[in-house]
Amino acid sequence: MRLRPEIAAIPPYQQGRPAPQGGFKLSSNENPFPPLPAVVEAVQREAERVNRYPRPGAPELRAALAAELDVDVERVLIGDGSATLIQQLIHAVAGPGDEVVYAWRSFDAYPLFVRTGGATPVEVPVDAEHRHDLDAMAAAITERTRAVIVCSPNNPTGTIVGKDELDAFIARVPADVLIMLDEAYIEFVREPTADGIALQREHDNLVVLRTFSKAHGLAGLRVGYAVGDPAVLRGADLCGVPLSQTALASSAAIAALEHAGETFARIEVLAERRDALWQRIVDAGVPVPRPHGNFVWVPSQAHQVEAVHEILEGERIVGKVFPDGSRISIGEPEADEHILAAAKAIQALQ
Repeated sequence: MRLRPEIAAIPPYQQGRPAPQGGFKLSSNENPFPPLPAVVEAVQREAERVNRYPRPGAPELRAALAAELDVDVERVLIGDGSATLIQQLIHAVAGPGDEVVYAWRSFDAYPLFVRTGGATPVEVPVDAEHRHDLDAMAAAITERTRAVIVCSPNNPTGTIVGKDELDAFIARVPADVLIMLDEAYIEFVREPTADGIALQREHDNLVVLRTFSKAHGLAGLRVGYAVGDPAVLRGADLCGVPLSQTALASSAAIAALEHAGETFARIEVLAERRDALWQRIVDAGVPVPRPHGNFVWVPSQAHQVEAVHEILEGERIVGKVFPDGSRISIGEPEADEHILAAAKAIQALQ
């Protein structure tokens, strides 16, 4: 069989490596806390009905999110993870000959999503502080641009985009170009940043993406959502697989919303540990950007990839290693000393 040439040439998405025996898996930005009891109970109840298809569009979850976010229900689209919704949005607006602009390094699935739709990725390097260079991204927009992606907090560097700079950026983007604001880690932010939902009310070409995988700890169930203009969301919905949002995932997400206070208490613990660990790493002389997700970014160089893997393995931790750095999740408290030691050893390679 013949594959499309652009498909055959695409490198596959690399999931984080599993942890060694007795080690710490810190490669996928998972929430280290177990599911809330209410979430487990909701999944168990729903499991008795898995012989039936779920209701199209997860209407109960859509309604719950619309009420939580104070938006019309038509402005919410449920998907099996926010990443899937980003792919659907890209495929809805961009095809052969079109371009999609995003920061680099950012979420490493973006180029995969763009290329599978036949469009061309335009990667704009992050600045010296590992932040989005929004001026350069705006300058990269051409008449062929159909979409731009802003990831805040940025995966994997952990940096955020401020409200004023995002306002200025949106003003420079043509009204017929889709802006995707990927806020998969927004619940972990503890500093002033842009309010994506409020901005969406003002800009029909902006879609906000969020997920239950990270802060809410539902990574194994794959449920996320988009907030945007109904016409845009309808286009994205047409690019998805019908009935792909499982009833198990929807029930778990509704239970998570109903017990959000418990979840956010856990998030506070993770954010405090993240900030304390970052401070210790910086005090040790490692130039790590201030993190705003549930992970830290330790810069390195392309020729050091195997050495970085060896350092992490020696510390019994597994992170997501890229040619220009490593993303290491905030996991069990016992892992913090190993992360600090690994960051110092990686810095010593420079």
